[in-house]
Amino acid sequence: MGDSYVTFLVLGIVLVVVDGQLIYRGGKGYLKRAAYDEEQAGSMMKLTTVLFHLVVLGLLALVSIIDVDTGDAVKNVVVKLGIVLLLLALAHGATMAILARIRDRQVQQQLADEMAEEHRIYEERQERQAHINEPRSAPKIESPYSPK
Repeated sequence: MGDSYVTFLVLGIVLVVVDGQLIYRGGKGYLKRAAYDEEQAGSMMKLTTVLFHLVVLGLLALVSIIDVDTGDAVKNVVVKLGIVLLLLALAHGATMAILARIRDRQVQQQLADEMAEEHRIYEERQERQAHINEPRSAPKIESPYSPK
């Protein structure tokens, strides 16, 4: 194993970890704005970040065994890092798309819950109004002169 192989792995791992941390921190705030509390957003982002790291580190391992021969060790590392950066961009975009779908679903659920609550309140008001407007029968007063 040459120095270029180790250099490639170290640089690749650093890139993956830095991007994973950016996703974690940015995604946590993104999900919190969608009615998640701090703990839920953190848990979901930890799971998402672990998945991201596993996938991208697996891709990094696969790219590391590809034999690139440009005639220069530095150029070999640059070509492999270019491939890793493209794969990292795809993985980052896919992760953000997944987070956007999760957030959209949460916002839709929140809106549906709010609409259901407003409808329930409306129905209760209608029932109360109907009850107030019911015609009441006049109390029967018996007259001493009415036939028995």
